[in-house]
Amino acid sequence: MNGIYDEARIALHAIWTRRWLALAVAWGVAVLGWLVVSQLPSRYQSQARIFVQMQSILPAGMAGVPTDGQKDVDRIRQTLVSAVNLQKVVRGTDLANTVSSDRDVADRVASLAQNIKVESQQDNLFQITTTASSPKLAQSITQKLIAIFVEQNLAGDRQQSSTSLRFLDGQLADLQTKLQDADAKRTDFQNRYMASLPGTGSVSDRIGASRAQMAQVDGDLAAAQSSMAAVQGQMAGTPASLPGMAGAAGTAGPARARLQAIQGQLADARSRGYTDNHPDVVALKSQLASALAAARGEPLTGGSAGGAGVPNPLYLSLQSMMADKQAAVAALKMRKAQLQGDLDQLNAKLAGDPEVAAEQGQIDRQYDSLKQQYDQLLAQRGQVALHGEAQSQTDTAKFNVIDPPTAPRAPVAPNRFLLLTGVLIAALAAGIGAAFLMGQLRATFPTQARLEKASGMPVIGSIGEVVTRAQSEERAKKLKLFLGGTAALGLAYMLLLGVEVLQRGLAA
Repeated sequence: MNGIYDEARIALHAIWTRRWLALAVAWGVAVLGWLVVSQLPSRYQSQARIFVQMQSILPAGMAGVPTDGQKDVDRIRQTLVSAVNLQKVVRGTDLANTVSSDRDVADRVASLAQNIKVESQQDNLFQITTTASSPKLAQSITQKLIAIFVEQNLAGDRQQSSTSLRFLDGQLADLQTKLQDADAKRTDFQNRYMASLPGTGSVSDRIGASRAQMAQVDGDLAAAQSSMAAVQGQMAGTPASLPGMAGAAGTAGPARARLQAIQGQLADARSRGYTDNHPDVVALKSQLASALAAARGEPLTGGSAGGAGVPNPLYLSLQSMMADKQAAVAALKMRKAQLQGDLDQLNAKLAGDPEVAAEQGQIDRQYDSLKQQYDQLLAQRGQVALHGEAQSQTDTAKFNVIDPPTAPRAPVAPNRFLLLTGVLIAALAAGIGAAFLMGQLRATFPTQARLEKASGMPVIGSIGEVVTRAQSEERAKKLKLFLGGTAALGLAYMLLLGVEVLQRGLAA
């Protein structure tokens, strides 16, 4: 323990004997360090908080209406510090006085990009932090960013909608021209090859449709011919007139009127396809028999009895039905002949030009593709137009400045109080270190033990230093100068702190 104490005393003695070197080094390091600290530019921060509320009069599920407002807020936050917006900031603040060329503007934009931060604090609340060389500049930059923020998002969406509508209108006009050309080609092809064929689609589809229709016509024709044969059979078993019921100038009585009505009902039932075993037909036949007996016993009024029989209404009805059936059979035969002729004509054309089917498929595919594109683009155009109309009636985003840009009173960087103190401590340490190092380089023997250890010989004794009065006064004077120099270093430190406080007050 005594050895350590002795070594400490020896080190302190070596430093004290070289105190003027320590003071000079301390002054040099302090002056140099304080000069560097004084040249560091002050950095001031201005902050503002903005609340963004996304709103729209259109329902959120409609196409073209944003469903995730947070994505729009993030987009606004990211585009706020774009190069275009930062150029507006440079030209709209005091930074414009420091630029004279586009190169200067680019440099200021690069610097602003590093000194502006936009941070989200909550879902729709975020903070703008601007760092600048003066409080006024920091506040003006933040205010300009808020102005750009509002202007860009109130007018930007409407301008974008107008631009989108102009682009979509141009694309629609181009597609409409192409669609008209494709439709003209398709119409010309159909007129040349498939004008008379039924159905839609390709050549094979229309041929299949024609064959299916022909099969249906064959079935209808067979049914019509069968029905016509049945009517012919009924006509063969039905008399053309009713005997014993004529009167040249006579008028039919109630019995004969009832007979004619029942005959009309029976003819109507047969025209509907009812057979003789149908309950309605059986009942009508029973009524017809009783009505026929009553009509034969009823005398004619207003004329003389006798003469030829009257025409049978049932036979006349069957004649009318027969004419209808014959007309239907003739029409079906004509339709079948027409379909067969069209098929034969198309088959002949296909045999002469086998590439017709491929050409027709290409034309249809081109038309369908253009039609689909046109319909999609037209729907998108309608959505954009509706969205733009909604934007013209209400603002998409509502901005509320929660905290306006602050005017900083003190710089956030550098911390000169801490730096000045650090420079002073480093200067003192450098001075002490220089004195100690010099003591180690220019070694002396402060104690007898050191001399014995270095020489290897015993030391008989030592003589203390004898100081005269003049030397003592000289040393006291030098000590006062040394203490004055040390105090001056501390006073310079306090003066610099005072200047820093004054500068902050003036900047605020």
